[in-house]
Amino acid sequence: MNTEIEYVLPMDIEKRSFEIIESELPHPLDPELAPIIKRVIHTTADFEYADTLYFSPQVREKALAALQKGATIVTDTTMALSGINKPALERHGCRAVSFIGDPAVAEAAKKNGTTRSREAVDRAAELPGPLIFAVGNAPTALLRIRELILEGRLDPALVIGVPVGFVNVVQAKELLIETGVPCIVARGRKGGSNVAAAICNALLYLQGRPGV
Repeated sequence: MNTEIEYVLPMDIEKRSFEIIESELPHPLDPELAPIIKRVIHTTADFEYADTLYFSPQVREKALAALQKGATIVTDTTMALSGINKPALERHGCRAVSFIGDPAVAEAAKKNGTTRSREAVDRAAELPGPLIFAVGNAPTALLRIRELILEGRLDPALVIGVPVGFVNVVQAKELLIETGVPCIVARGRKGGSNVAAAICNALLYLQGRPGV
């Protein structure tokens, strides 16, 4: 193991990190999708995402179009919400929300015998304008999104399906892909709120420089 310290100026750390990622990638990436994949690897230090991230056809183009129209990003956790770059959202006339802590959502979950994640999706489905769902924790949220899509009650501009865990996680992701909705999915058990936020940020940064 190399224990030699590399001295890097604070403002150059991210740049140097991406240089290391580029040098250690297991294979070349699709240039259109590389900025998103590398942002996730930068967040997680996990190169498996180079192979496990699934992108539906033309998803980058569709996601950027939604952001250009002032999309609302709906997260399933406050952690994912806090990780999304707020100045970037503001620059593009977008916003990010999470209803998981809403008392009305908690009350509805208690009344209906469901989960807050499920009820939060129902609350978000009522919002106007293009919707981007960023799910990093709750497979029940993905399953509810799928139900509403199949019922014709929801037509999201994008679903980021990257919950982490063991119970129904893999199945929920694969069922989401089968809907044909524009999506970015971390296949398998890996994911998390940090991954969801990283993908949102990568898209926001790309929206600022669409030619990249």
